[in-house]
Amino acid sequence: MKRLIAPFICMVIFTGCFATSNQTPQLPSAGTEGTTIATHDPANPPIDCPLRKQGINPQDMKPFSDTQKYIDFLERTDRAKWQMPETIINELHLSGAETIADVGAGSGYFSFRFAHVLPNGKVFAIDIEPEMLRHIYHKAVAGGVGNIEVIKADFDDPHVPSGVDIVFVCDVIHHVKERGMWLRKLSSEMKKGAKLVVVEFKEGDLPEGPPARLKISKNKLIAMIAETNFKLDLDKPKLLPYQVFLVFSKT
Repeated sequence: MKRLIAPFICMVIFTGCFATSNQTPQLPSAGTEGTTIATHDPANPPIDCPLRKQGINPQDMKPFSDTQKYIDFLERTDRAKWQMPETIINELHLSGAETIADVGAGSGYFSFRFAHVLPNGKVFAIDIEPEMLRHIYHKAVAGGVGNIEVIKADFDDPHVPSGVDIVFVCDVIHHVKERGMWLRKLSSEMKKGAKLVVVEFKEGDLPEGPPARLKISKNKLIAMIAETNFKLDLDKPKLLPYQVFLVFSKT
């Protein structure tokens, strides 16, 4: 039954999300299957969809079914064996009140994990794909996760909000074409002393990761980031089996 309810919640939330102002769709209450809440109820105000507020036209977005395959790939259960998300999060030594920008959030693989360990903090899930943001937004609303905000990025601008404590970038930089420009923009958006956490695939023939031609050597990666007003604080080459783990400070 739950497998049927989730898509229904998704459909209703995003019907209401992009509905016109004279429509009053019924929203399922988070965690209460089969119960609906009228959007005109003062105790449960209508959802003001952040995607619509950021100028995203729902008519231009891919159907949920087209996006689901990629979401399933990112969220596959065997990924945790080598991605080791809990190990990464533990290494950050979070107090629970930080503000984190998850740049290239994808399906929210790390965003929701960060949200869980930041009861007094906030997570900005940032991605260039509106379909991924739609998925994260739906999942957060349906699951009652209130400390995640989605932000649409551009190819040349990650759109990190000012004042964040940590910018987390996992398996993203090798996708960026104009890396120098992108890193300079990222640097300009971060406050002095903020941390930049970079996870990228190691060089070599590995069971996971992109083709060798797309990989960036660790030395080149460190030098490239250092050129944009960052100082390397931590390098843990053995923390992850297939990826480097680097922590920088904005100078």
